[in-house]
Amino acid sequence: MQVKINRNAAKIMNKMLQDEESEGKMLRVIITEVHGDHAHYALQFDHPTDHDEIVKTDKGIDILLDKRDAEYLDGVWIQFFYVPEEGFVITNPKKGFTGHHHH
Repeated sequence: MQVKINRNAAKIMNKMLQDEESEGKMLRVIITEVHGDHAHYALQFDHPTDHDEIVKTDKGIDILLDKRDAEYLDGVWIQFFYVPEEGFVITNPKKGFTGHHHH
């Protein structure tokens, strides 16, 4: 599976991972809702399980993806924007719909 991350997201995610609250956990992209052919996504801290694939990104951050949800998770793009509202935007261009997570 593949994950893309923009530079802003990588910067924020690195800070999140260095925070004491992460306690050795990794970042996971989860599906919060599925509507027919598209899904909504969010980020959370978690530990890897037997069902996960650890995906290495080009920004040096490993992301957990549940292989059972590969249809919706493969190809997600995690971006962080400062305007118009600060927060993460997680999309899957293969599925043609946006899922938002503001942190």
